[in-house]
This record gives sequence, structure tokens and C-alpha cells, in this order.
Amino acid sequence: MAEQQKNGLEEALETGASAAHLARGALKAGKAVSGAAKGAAAGGPYGAVAGALWEERKSIGKFVAAAAVLLLLPVLFVLMLPGLLFDGFSSAFSPADPETPILNSENALIENANTITYTIITILGEGMEDVMERIERDFAASDGDGMEVINPYETSPVYNANLFVSQYCAAKEKDFADISIADMAAVMRRGKSHLYSYRRTEEIREKTVEDPETGEETIVSEKWMIYTISYNGEDYFADQVFALTDKQKELAADYAQNLSLFLGDGLIQNLENWEGNSIPSLGDVRFTDGGTEVVYFNQLDERYAGKPYGTDHIGGYGCGPTSMAMVVSSLAGETVDPEQMARWAYENGYWCKGSGSYHALIPGAAAHWGLAVSGCSPSEPQRILDALADGKLVVAIMSKGHFTSGGHFIVLRGVQDGKILVADPASYRRSGQLWDLSIILNEASRRVGAGGPFWIIG
Repeated sequence: MAEQQKNGLEEALETGASAAHLARGALKAGKAVSGAAKGAAAGGPYGAVAGALWEERKSIGKFVAAAAVLLLLPVLFVLMLPGLLFDGFSSAFSPADPETPILNSENALIENANTITYTIITILGEGMEDVMERIERDFAASDGDGMEVINPYETSPVYNANLFVSQYCAAKEKDFADISIADMAAVMRRGKSHLYSYRRTEEIREKTVEDPETGEETIVSEKWMIYTISYNGEDYFADQVFALTDKQKELAADYAQNLSLFLGDGLIQNLENWEGNSIPSLGDVRFTDGGTEVVYFNQLDERYAGKPYGTDHIGGYGCGPTSMAMVVSSLAGETVDPEQMARWAYENGYWCKGSGSYHALIPGAAAHWGLAVSGCSPSEPQRILDALADGKLVVAIMSKGHFTSGGHFIVLRGVQDGKILVADPASYRRSGQLWDLSIILNEASRRVGAGGPFWIIG
């Protein structure tokens, strides 16, 4: 029996080592190893290793010891990212799915991914409290008569959860056994003062003061301190919070892309096969078959495809700005094309390098152009139908399915014969089709921020 156990482990480890070597090579070459990652979750080669370890865990001892065996495998991808997704290597099973080994449990993955997101949002909130306290101290020490705080993140924090996770894991490449959600939270809390910064400007404001006895009005001048809060961004955290080397930064960037594909979370909004191609100018296109006339833009239109979105291009990564260009141009009484919206999104911190847009772009742009916006979940289909019937538009972030193989913003623009009309910024053809609401609800991203995956606007 002991010999059989040993052979089973050796066979599984050899299989895992072979796949791990391939995965590491792909990662170094900059390829997304989502296929290998999916195999791990579904019981592929890595799952085979884990399964063997679980099956023989009594003879091996604590799974931490098994993790030490896994350390011999040349695969940081398996040890780092899934390690955090499964909250480290200290437990064989998750309370979320006690019947399935944790490395093979989709329920455990979803619960831990949600916990990670909640943890990051919580710490971002603490970081915001920290910068507000610094602002108040600065104002108290100034000679200002009044203060105003401009906080573009008050309702919709901007962040890239996958890059936080990836930077943390890259920083722990020598200490994989310590990886846990709690440890990541502790590291981020120690660096929360680096999450946000502020810039102070001064201006003289005049106000009218009425004498309470005579009723005489006089104009007085006051010095006001204007504080503008800025999100420092994940590149800044790589240096100040996680202290990554250049090599670790490169590793973290690859991890982030692979993790997004592994989760299928809709973060990476890129057209995978876009290589600078465009389509002929569509001209002035308007859809009039829904409740509201919609100005249509296409991110592949030759007028916009090659225009910059940060250091990316609208053609490959501009579905978010293009969707909001359609919404604003249709509802706000002014025409804002994809190039203008991409520039605004970049200047206001909504561009996410190599990934598209932070989801907070949608409520942020709507608010900037004076449009009412509210988040909506897939469990509220009637709200979506009612909003469309009232002439409102609904922006949706989609995950893998009919509209995308990764993540993609589209606009829901009306209802016809019980089906949904869309304005897809990457496909004029799909924009002319009718869609079952069930398809849109089922394919909407399940891991989103800023109130999504649907935003009702108007």
C-alpha cells in the first residue's frame, strides 16, 4: 500500500511538473496561461497533483508540508495566484464547499475572489479616511478661511483588484507559504497612506455679508484651500507598498492578465485579435428603433481605432469610452466622440493600462455629464426592462460569451418584441440583432465594482 501511495504521488507530481514547466515558459514569454489555470480549477494537471496530495494527506501530514513539495515545481503561477485565491495552503477544504478539495472547487474560488475584492474595497475606504485626516490637519495648520475637497472617488473607488493580488503574490515569491488574504490585507493596511494623495491650491473667494443690526451688505474676501484627491495607482503601489523589483513588476503584470482570464471576470476589455486594423468610417449612425434615439460609435471605426487611450488604443481597449460616448451623446445634449471620451477617461484616472477601463468609468462619466446613474444586478431584470421602457440606457459589462471572450462594455438601448436591442461598440452587426434578456443576464460579469454589472443611466 505504501508503495502504491508513493507511485501515485510520483505520477501526479511528474504530470504536474511537466505542465508547470510549460506554464512557466508561457508566462515568461508573456502569454496568458488561462488554459492551464482553468485546468487547475477543473481538475487538470495541477488538480491531479492537488488531488493526490489530498487523497494521501494523512500520510503526508499538514498540507503546508505538501506545499513545500510543490515548491519544487518550477511554477510560480500555480503557487502564487491560486494560493491567494484559495487563501493559502493551510487547509484542504473550504467551508464554502466542504465536499470538494479546495484547489478543485469553483465555489471556494468564487467565495475567496469575492472576499479579496471586499477586502480591497474596505482598505481603499480606510485609505480614503487617512487622506481626509491628512487634509484636515493641513487645513488646520493653514491660514485658510475655508476649504473644499474635490474627491472624484467618493461614490466609485477606482482600483484594479487583479493587479493588487498579482503584485502581492509577486512580492511573496520567496515566501509562498505565508500567502493569505489576511496577510495581503495587513500589507496593504501598512501602506494605506500611499493609496491616495492630495494637491492643494488656494483661491480668493468673495462673499456678501449682511450686518445683523443695519442690514447693510458688504463684500468680503476669503482665502479658500482647495484640495483635490488623487488615486496614486497600482504602479505607485508596486514601489511604495510592495517594493517590487523590475523583474517582479513584469511578473505581476503577467499574473494580472492571467488571473483576469482565469476568473473570466470581465476586467480585461480588449479585442484579442486587434492588430491595428480598422473598419471604414461609419459616418453619422443613429438607432431609432428603441425608446431613445442612440448615437452609435464603433471603436474600430477608422476615425477612432488608432487614437490613443492612455498608452493603449481605442481600437483594442476602448469599449468603455466608446460606450459612454454613445450614452452621453444620446442623453446629455452634446456630442462626445470616442476620442474625446477616451481622453477624458485617461485624464480622470479611469484608464487601466493593458486592460481597458476601470468599471468606475461608467458612473464617473455619467455624473460628470450630469446624468443620473444607478447600479443594477443580474437579479433585477425588471428594473432593466422598466428603465429601457422609460427611454433610459443601460451600460453592461459582459464576460465570456456571445459578445466577448474576455470582458466588454456594451449599451442596452431598448426593447422590441420582448427582446433587447444593444449598441455594441465593437460590432455594428450585433447592434442590429435582437437579444434574449436571459443571454445578457447570464453573460454579465459576476465580479465587478462601482455598482455593476449594469448601470441604468438617464
